[in-house]
Amino acid sequence: MSEAAAPAPKPRAGRTATGRRRLRSALAVAALELFASQGYEATTVEDIVDAVGVGRRTFFRYFRSKEEVVFPDHDERLAEVVARLEAADPAEPPLAVVGATAEMVLEMYLAEPEISLKRFELTRAVPSLRDKEIASIDRYQRVFARYLRGRYCGEPHGDLRAAVGASAVVATHNHILRQWLKSAGSLDARAQLREALRLATASVHSPWGEQPAGSESAADERVVVGVVRTAASAETVRARVTGALAELSDDQ
Repeated sequence: MSEAAAPAPKPRAGRTATGRRRLRSALAVAALELFASQGYEATTVEDIVDAVGVGRRTFFRYFRSKEEVVFPDHDERLAEVVARLEAADPAEPPLAVVGATAEMVLEMYLAEPEISLKRFELTRAVPSLRDKEIASIDRYQRVFARYLRGRYCGEPHGDLRAAVGASAVVATHNHILRQWLKSAGSLDARAQLREALRLATASVHSPWGEQPAGSESAADERVVVGVVRTAASAETVRARVTGALAELSDDQ
């Protein structure tokens, strides 16, 4: 009778890319649950790894500190944002590029709703984590502003337009994200962000005479320039020209 074959060793959870993502997510969820139940300060790394069934070395393979576990993918997300902007089509309107990138950031939050919702509750309760969240928002805004400065380089008010545009897009994204979090994930954040960005970027366009997406182009407007020599006052001439233009509009 042949000897029974030994069972194949069970693969470690963090050996594949999918396994590493799952393990990292499990550590983050466990940490956030412990922070909520027993307090952020009272929770130790040992508590977190015990909840997941791994060792301390595994935890520090994914996170440098207990604080970092609250924002597990921030550096990776920021790197993806930079790569997206660098690869953008230079023919595409600058604010459209930044708006589409903000939608990509929103998708990252929506992809892990459990972590996003738990983190929202935690950052509202722990001031130090809220400060870290604010600092991370500032990094996104600086990345957007740097991209827009490059696109507006050499144009009038380029630096100002870049700063205002980046601020508007980030503020709009954060407003919609916060509404989604307050709704416990029930809000249609994608549609809301798309519409809100359309309104926000239109308000940014207008001070510099640009046309936001979906509006009439400058070619559709009628411009009348006249040069006259007359003894009549400027007010009289203006009134007569305005009246003549009104009559033309009525006839069409």
